[in-house]
Amino acid sequence: MTTFPEVPAFTGFNTPSRVEAEVHDLNVVGTIPPEMNGTFFRVQPEHQFPPKLGDDIAFNGDGMISMFRFQDGKVDFRQRWAKTDKWKLENAAGRALFGAYRNPLTDDAEVKGKIRGTANTNAFIHGGKLYALKEDSPALVMDPITLETQGYTDFDGKMTGETFSAHPKTDPVTGNLCSFGYASKGVLTRDMTYYEISPSGELLYEIWFEVPYYAMMHDFAITADYALFSVMPMTSSWERLKAGKPHFGFDTSLPSYLAVVPRKPGATAADIRWYKGDTCFAGHVMNAWQEGTKIFLDMPVASNNMMPFFPDINDAPFDPVAGSTFLTRWTVDLSQNEETYQTERLSDMIGEFPRLDDRMTGKKYRYGWMVVIDPSQPVELKGGSAGGWVMNTLGMVDLEAGTEQKWWCGPTSSIQEPCFVPRSPDAAEGDGWIVMVCNRLETHSSDLLIFDATQIAKGPIATINIPVRLRFGLHGNWADASSLHSLELAA
Repeated sequence: MTTFPEVPAFTGFNTPSRVEAEVHDLNVVGTIPPEMNGTFFRVQPEHQFPPKLGDDIAFNGDGMISMFRFQDGKVDFRQRWAKTDKWKLENAAGRALFGAYRNPLTDDAEVKGKIRGTANTNAFIHGGKLYALKEDSPALVMDPITLETQGYTDFDGKMTGETFSAHPKTDPVTGNLCSFGYASKGVLTRDMTYYEISPSGELLYEIWFEVPYYAMMHDFAITADYALFSVMPMTSSWERLKAGKPHFGFDTSLPSYLAVVPRKPGATAADIRWYKGDTCFAGHVMNAWQEGTKIFLDMPVASNNMMPFFPDINDAPFDPVAGSTFLTRWTVDLSQNEETYQTERLSDMIGEFPRLDDRMTGKKYRYGWMVVIDPSQPVELKGGSAGGWVMNTLGMVDLEAGTEQKWWCGPTSSIQEPCFVPRSPDAAEGDGWIVMVCNRLETHSSDLLIFDATQIAKGPIATINIPVRLRFGLHGNWADASSLHSLELAA
């Protein structure tokens, strides 16, 4: 008998759905811009079976990939499992075989040494392939048209690290895919690997280095010449894993660091510039760029841990005020002998899941969007909330004009990460739309919302009713039809 635990992570809106589906011509309220011609891919963690240890966190669910195909004002929907090695082994056994999040000590003996990745964090298109990504494992390749799983890749044997980030970046100038791995030599190691991959999918080079301490390295940034890594003290140890504690714990006794890594073949750890700062939490990146010898990095930053499910290593109570993240700029000047980065807050909105017009990646940019927690708005968490966060507002910053906009989703809804869709490949920055899943907590349903990207305060211009409930998802990306057209013809 399949029975999920009666806990918030598996009940209410968070009840597992485990549904693969294909539905054409979804119901639309409003008008979808006819210029929207492409596919929005996103992923959610979804447990295939009840957790082995009786309870679990959402981040340990198997990857379920959703795709929304836009064409001629209509939308088709398809959803499939990311069939990782873990998924296949458990599917064959008919039960969970892998234990706690990032803790191989809790796995069944028969799967010891197997890849534990769930491919549940991001869905990213590059070189005609869909990569389903989880940062503790290699990249899983899927067909971007059918969503059939093809398997893990090591890029024809050229990738020597064990892990591949869930947050790669496409350089809009070169077309290269820039990525990295942490714990590259195995669980809890301090080893990092930077990868650069050609537009056709060839791994061009790697750079190996070590970070000051093992840490969650979830996201990074690129500029024209550098890769930037923020090291924050969300750390772990074998002692934690042996004690059965959550993999990560926040250590307020440790400082933060910024690594500036040259993006060039042959670069080594000796070429990296390191800068130090106060303890902070920095999970996701908005963008970065360089002007002369100065480098600017924008990202949401909190003075303390913002993830209550990864507690303080000394069991200090979670502090939601200190854990509030605000869009912040770190600045360094490579021509100076500085040992610290400079910091400046850019917004007073409590925001996370930052996104930009991806064509501006690594360049000076104007517009950014975030999921915002707005405590001034009324909240009725009917049906639950992912991670305990009240993600009730879409926010936008105009860094050039110095203005902000917000759109509140209502007291019984929450939103997922926004994604920018350009009107055309050569449209001006910000000229396009935002697509975003909205959770309807009370009715246990989901909608896909479309906004005029620079007019979000006016509310959605179209609401697409999704025929299945989409649990809290993590990240997603848009692929223009031109990048998938040849694949569709061959399908």
